[in-house]
Amino acid sequence: MKVGVVKESAPGERRVALVPEALGKLAAAGLEVLVESGAGAAAWAPDGAYADAGATVVSRDDLDAQADVILRVQKPSPDEVKRMRKGQTVIGLLQPLIDPKTAQALADAGVTAISLDTLPRTLSRAQTMDALSSQANVGGYKAVLVAADAYGRYFPLLTTAAGTARPANVLILGIGVAGLQAIGTARRLGAIVKAYDVRPETKEQAESLGAQFLVLKSLADASGTGGYARELTAEEREAQQNELNDHIAGMDIVITTAQVPGRRPPVLVTAKAVAAMKPGSVIVDMAASSLGGNCELSKPTETIVTENAVAIIAPENLPATMPTGASAFYARNISALLLHLVKDGALALDTTDEITAGTLITHEGAVVHEATRKLLSSPEPAESGRGSA
Repeated sequence: MKVGVVKESAPGERRVALVPEALGKLAAAGLEVLVESGAGAAAWAPDGAYADAGATVVSRDDLDAQADVILRVQKPSPDEVKRMRKGQTVIGLLQPLIDPKTAQALADAGVTAISLDTLPRTLSRAQTMDALSSQANVGGYKAVLVAADAYGRYFPLLTTAAGTARPANVLILGIGVAGLQAIGTARRLGAIVKAYDVRPETKEQAESLGAQFLVLKSLADASGTGGYARELTAEEREAQQNELNDHIAGMDIVITTAQVPGRRPPVLVTAKAVAAMKPGSVIVDMAASSLGGNCELSKPTETIVTENAVAIIAPENLPATMPTGASAFYARNISALLLHLVKDGALALDTTDEITAGTLITHEGAVVHEATRKLLSSPEPAESGRGSA
């Protein structure tokens, strides 16, 4: 079976689905790897490194014609879908819960689509395949560096002959993988870190990394399924927001990480909260996307400065700004999933297996992923409810 690695076409995307170091396990499983020329250049993986690792470097036309399975980071563009042939398989972060129309287009083309972002993440045997976690880890780290770069003061307490600089007060909203990495990174830089999540079970995790966990008197347990928070009621959202605003006002830096798969991110930082922050404060909204963000004033991919001199940074793809490290993690994830799906050198899709069933989006000309099928009948993204971290 021939496996192809394409050069990503999405604007600003610098990651690559496989790095040369990941090729050994695929070769041992009897797979032949084709790499589009230049696919890894932006992640500092030159064609020569792939060739030395045993891959064949080819043009995009040759890859499309020969590859049985195409590995990629982001979903294919409409033009790329048209290039694919019936019977091919594509594996990547295909975002079927955000863009079900691409899933339908792949089904119409007779392409089998397998998406890492619908992986059942609570399964312990799926941990090595969990690309959402690996990329969130990268994003959480980089978000703190972005905030530190934009902040006009020091993160740590510094005492010098010229005076003393107090440590920065940092608030992390949402204590998932990204939030935990952000906590650890901010603490290593010397900041005083507080953290908040609507799930009480995250308190111990935050405190283990040195953060103070905010306990809001207005909200009880809001844990949901699959490691995510449940949607809050209108009354819970209002009470939570009013109390949270008081904490936000005293922060130098706020980093938000709360996302809900297939839904608009919850608004955790309102315009009112931003207006109460000190001049020079920084907000990094990791949830900013075409669906919205955790900050009411965020504009995806943009940095804005409010009238009271608060910088709101809304990066849409932080992992792509660390392409070498992010690609190395992602390559391990996608390789693990691919090898799980391969038997005797060929793709063997066992839909009784939870991992296969969870990641299989289209097959034999149909959208087979239940949640994606539901979205196709109601394509507008659902509201997640403000305040759900």
